[in-house]
Amino acid sequence: MCWYTGNSLYDTILFSGFTLVILTMIGTRFFKTPYGRFGDKRFGIALNPRLGWFLMELPATVTFIIIYFNGIRSFETVPLVFFVIWCIHYANRGFIFPFLMRVDPGSRQTFNLAVVASGWVVTAIHGYLNASFFTTHGNHFTASWLSDPRFIIGILFYYFGYSMNIYSDYILRNLRSKDRDTRAAGPRYSIPDKGLFRLVTNPHYLGELIAWAGFALMTWSLAGVFIFLITAANLIPRSRENHAWYHDTFEHYPEERKILLPWTW
Repeated sequence: MCWYTGNSLYDTILFSGFTLVILTMIGTRFFKTPYGRFGDKRFGIALNPRLGWFLMELPATVTFIIIYFNGIRSFETVPLVFFVIWCIHYANRGFIFPFLMRVDPGSRQTFNLAVVASGWVVTAIHGYLNASFFTTHGNHFTASWLSDPRFIIGILFYYFGYSMNIYSDYILRNLRSKDRDTRAAGPRYSIPDKGLFRLVTNPHYLGELIAWAGFALMTWSLAGVFIFLITAANLIPRSRENHAWYHDTFEHYPEERKILLPWTW
């Protein structure tokens, strides 16, 4: 895994990305990311959550496609495989997921323009680094890469985590409490009790982290390491905050559930 490509623009953006990881790690020690149940009206113009999520994820698609088709190996086999994987991922994350979100009519308190703007920085860097690496700087992407153990193990981990993330999101989206007495936080929240939610509070975050770890392995790139680290810098503190929120909100929240890792933490 090469630490630099020799291309000054690419290497500068890559260095900036890792600097952003460090700043995010510091920032999330002191502030909750203000979206979802931790939304805060003080952080910019309030948006409909569906619109906010769609806008935040959009640069990952737009930037990636523009850069990808300007690359010198855009139509070679391995880059095309990564192109398809990317498009499937962000078709779900950027379009299907926000469309399926269940939002209270008129709800605007859970998403704002400041969150979208910060998301643009991350998703634009993410899209640029990976598209450019796949089609220009990734010199190991010959046809034999598809049989390399790093690709095979990586893609298995990626789709395992991706499936876990989608299924966990499905469970959260379809929560229905039969007993209103368990809904201490009001009609919008109840305790999930299916899938890996039986073991951890945040299986959707665990799935996303596993997916991006697999992505970094199957691409064998620092661009992949960047998105894994920036995701971890955001989701690990948020996992801890979610876990504390459930315990504070629900008197009988299961004590045996861990924060993120089954039986561990």
